[in-house]
Amino acid sequence: MSHVEDELNSQPECWIRAAEEAGRHAGALPSAGERVAVVGCGTSYFMAQAVAALREAAGQGETDAFAASEFPLGRSYDRVVALTRSGTTTEVLELLGRLRGRTRTTALTADPATPVTTAADDLVVLDFADERSVVQTRFATTALTLLRAHLGLHTDAVVADARTALTSSLPEGLVDCTQFTFLGRGWTVGLANEAGLKMREASLSWTEAYPAMEYRHGPISVTTEGTATWMLDEAPAGLAAQVRGTGALWVEAVLDPLAELVRVQRLAVAVAAHRGLDPDRPRHLTRSVILAD
Repeated sequence: MSHVEDELNSQPECWIRAAEEAGRHAGALPSAGERVAVVGCGTSYFMAQAVAALREAAGQGETDAFAASEFPLGRSYDRVVALTRSGTTTEVLELLGRLRGRTRTTALTADPATPVTTAADDLVVLDFADERSVVQTRFATTALTLLRAHLGLHTDAVVADARTALTSSLPEGLVDCTQFTFLGRGWTVGLANEAGLKMREASLSWTEAYPAMEYRHGPISVTTEGTATWMLDEAPAGLAAQVRGTGALWVEAVLDPLAELVRVQRLAVAVAAHRGLDPDRPRHLTRSVILAD
C-alpha cells in the first residue's frame, strides 16, 4: 500500500480527533465577528476557500481566502489564518513575517519543529495528521474538519460518511475516463478545486473545476463520451440530464461533500494504478515548496 493510500484511509479517525481538539484551540481560532482572511498554497489554498465560505455563510463574519502569494497587504483584517502542512512553505512564512505586529495570525500545521512555530502569533498543531506522502490528503481534510467543528458544523454523520467513502465501490467506468470535471456550490467550490488538483497530482489526469452554475457557461463544451462530471454537492436543477445528454458519465454526490472528496482521493489512486503511475512520487513535485533567495 502506498503512503497516500494509507493516509487517506486514516481520515475518519483523524477527523474524530480534530473535532475533539477544536474546543481546546478555540482561543487560537477566529471569534465570531472578526474580519478574517484564510491563506495557504496549493491544497491548503483550496481548503482556505472552503472554510472562508463556510464561516461567512454561518454568519460568523466577513471571511476571505487567498493564495499566500496573492494576499492584499493593503486590506485590514482582525486575524489571518494560515494553513501549512509542512510549516516551511516560503510564501506563507514571508506573509506571516510581513503581518507580524500589525495583524494577529494563527497557523495550522502538522509539524511543530518548523519555522512557522515562531512566525505566527498562535499555533494549532495537527501532528497526528502529518503525512509522508507528497500528495496531501488527511492533513487538509483534518484541518478543515477542525475549523468546521469550531463553527459548530461538524457531526458524527460526516465521519460515518467518510467510512462509507472508503469502503463503497467507485462508479463503474470512472477509472477509464480521460477527462474529469468537478463541480461545487458555496463552500464545496473549494473542494471541487482540490478534487481537480488531487487527480492532476496523483494520476496526471486532465481535470477542471468550476462552480456548478458556471459550468454551463462554456466549460460543458469539452464534455463528451469518455469524460466524467462529478458534482460534490446538491446539483442545480436540470444539470444532471444536460451532462448525460452529452454522453459523459455523471457522478452525483451521495455523501457529505468532505466524504465525497475522500472518494475522489480514492479515484486518483485508482487512476494512477491503472496508468502505471506511483501516486507517492508525483511528477515535478516535492512535499513543500521552499524557494531559494
